[in-house]
Amino acid sequence: MDIAAWLHSLGMQQYEEAFRDNAIDPALLPELTADDLKDLGVSLVGHRRKLLAAIATLRSDDSPKPEAPAAASTAERRQLTVMFCDLVGSTALSAQLDPEDLRGIIGAYHRCVTEIVEGFGGFVARYMGDGVLIYFGYPQAHEDDAERATRCGLTLVDRVPQLDQGEELHARVGIATGLVVVGGEVVEHDVAEPDTVVIAASTRRLTGDLFEYRDLREIELKGIAGPVSASQPLRPSAVASRFEALRGSALIALVGRDEEVDLLLRRWVRAKAGDGQVVLVSGEPGIGKSRLTAELAERLRDEPHLRLRYFCSPYHQDSALLPFIEQLGRAAGFGRDNPPTASLEKLETLLALGFGPQPAAEPQSAAQEGANVGGADPAARGSGAPTADPDGLRGLALDRPDLARAARPHGRARPQPPGAIDCDVPPGVPAALDQPASGDDAGAQPLGPA
Repeated sequence: MDIAAWLHSLGMQQYEEAFRDNAIDPALLPELTADDLKDLGVSLVGHRRKLLAAIATLRSDDSPKPEAPAAASTAERRQLTVMFCDLVGSTALSAQLDPEDLRGIIGAYHRCVTEIVEGFGGFVARYMGDGVLIYFGYPQAHEDDAERATRCGLTLVDRVPQLDQGEELHARVGIATGLVVVGGEVVEHDVAEPDTVVIAASTRRLTGDLFEYRDLREIELKGIAGPVSASQPLRPSAVASRFEALRGSALIALVGRDEEVDLLLRRWVRAKAGDGQVVLVSGEPGIGKSRLTAELAERLRDEPHLRLRYFCSPYHQDSALLPFIEQLGRAAGFGRDNPPTASLEKLETLLALGFGPQPAAEPQSAAQEGANVGGADPAARGSGAPTADPDGLRGLALDRPDLARAARPHGRARPQPPGAIDCDVPPGVPAALDQPASGDDAGAQPLGPA
């Protein structure tokens, strides 16, 4: 019987360390009394009652328990990204704080970690005192588990210091990827500094250029022969295309897609002739949709055209306009740390290229600019009263309808080169859009497997 699992099933996992430190094994568990539980630190009456009721069930069940199946028959060999999140300085906190206050802090920390991990599709495998063992790829696997784990780690080290628990809290995260047998032991090493994430080379290979990194010195780990290379992801990178970030610019030759490429090129010829075309490329993940689009872009590299690319993200499903916001930001050259006023100036420059000079904005005081005058309330804008608006750029641009046309090149006054490529069209575009109005290609032509 696994006492840790038994406590978790009762929602009493906070006592796991106390049971382990006091050598409570499956043979002793049915003999525990209320006084024993008090000695173990179970101070709440409700918790003692719940544990005593569960212990009584163990005593009353005299029927022989079926033996647990051998580990070899239940263990799973699979690719996993494993994360260990550690609360920094918990030993010092335990010496300074009352045990109940410390338990409250650890509980808030565990709840924070669990919420963030589940939001990224991870699985909390075990609470280990002030540490949390997390799996990405078990029980549910995703094609981007390494990226999910890295994004989760960056979110954790950012969010834990914000916990309002009366003490300054910091976390550190270590991540590695490889073939493992689920259920095995994990060795933790204090490699990461507070508020940082460290990933192994195995994870770095899978995340490619999706993040900005700082290369760390090679480190020595117990039980592993030779030094191990590691990296510290700093933030998500500014690379627009996940396909390019993961595979780079050196692509192997496209094989078995001649028919699909020819179809796209025929649509391109029609577009150049003034007959606008839209093609929806759909299929299972990994079938080659982005590779096909990259091939088309390569074929048209020497032809004049304007390319607009919009990318959806599984990590921003609650932001419907994110693809358009990011495309506009890339076109205007937004910097990561640009204040709203600097971003607005860049938008002005972008608009001037397509619409000509823009009317001068009404002069504003520094106080008005800093408060994003008007916010989202038309009445407040009319009165000039400052309102709270977390999105500074939106507050500055609300009275500028011409900004909304920045991502609509076909509406610009100056002539544009013929044709356009739309890469990674957001979901929801009907498949009927792939049907030409007339000609030898009339009718839907799915771009399925070769």
